Amino acid sequence: MRFISALIFTLVFGGLAIAQTEQAPVSEKPIVYKDWTLKNITGGGDTNLRSFAKGKKLVMVVYWAPWCPNWRHDLAFVQSLHDKYSSAGLAVIGVGEYDPVDKMKKHIEEFKLTFPSVYESDNQSARLTSNHYLLRTAAGDKRRWGTPWYVLLEPATLSAGENLTEKTTIVNGELIKPEAEKYIRQKLGLE
Repeated sequence: MRFISALIFTLVFGGLAIAQTEQAPVSEKPIVYKDWTLKNITGGGDTNLRSFAKGKKLVMVVYWAPWCPNWRHDLAFVQSLHDKYSSAGLAVIGVGEYDPVDKMKKHIEEFKLTFPSVYESDNQSARLTSNHYLLRTAAGDKRRWGTPWYVLLEPATLSAGENLTEKTTIVNGELIKPEAEKYIRQKLGLE
């Protein structure tokens, strides 16, 4: 009887733990990713993506929401990638979504995020109209809120004009850590 109870417990709670993960591979999708200029969450002013990317080997754009448990699963890893590889040419920039800016600021402070972050939307009513929603659903992301969501850009290959790329490298969910780090190291010429 104890064995059956233990088996049921393991299956139920193990299944719940597995269901909570939204890991996804790095993949290239035929979606147009456009240049943008968005307001900074801290420090005021705006950041233009093309200008931000100048002089970098790889740019990781991560769309996040402060309340998202999946983003909280990834944030320490993303911060560690920023710390470890920024001197080798990686630039990480966050795009906050679906929460007031003051909550985004508190989130950045609480988790000691040092990579820059901008915001596209500041309330949950923008979920179905945000550029983030349009892009990630075009990339096959079927999650309700879709954070984290990653775009990986190689500045040396970006097109001139508004459209930066017509084939975009994305991650529709949490990073698979060994795969993501291997991809980053390869693009930075560290393999």
